[in-house]
Amino acid sequence: MCFIFTCGETEFSKQLQGYENVTCQCHNCGNYSARVIKRNPWFTFCFIPVIPLSVHGYQDVVCSICNFAQPLENRQDVQQMVNGGGGGGMPLQNHPGQGPPPGWGGQQQGAPPPKPQNMQYG
Repeated sequence: MCFIFTCGETEFSKQLQGYENVTCQCHNCGNYSARVIKRNPWFTFCFIPVIPLSVHGYQDVVCSICNFAQPLENRQDVQQMVNGGGGGGMPLQNHPGQGPPPGWGGQQQGAPPPKPQNMQYG
């Protein structure tokens, strides 16, 4: 008679209470797609969670694009966004008085339009 048992680890995660609407910048890839997640790892036996591996879980800032995770204690900017400290959040687009991003072919305000170039074929 042969019995096969599998052991492993699984993780249950959810957004941390109080940080539901917080989206911040990832320190790895630079995208504004990081969210505050609470993770609870469990030991599994035959795919059934049996023993929690952490009593309180882990509070991390996790990027949804590159999956980079950083402890919430190391991200003072995120904690200030929730505590009303301001100075954070996503930068707004099209600020008044700010031109197009460099290298996008945009022209500066007050500059003459560029002259069209004639295409020459071989």
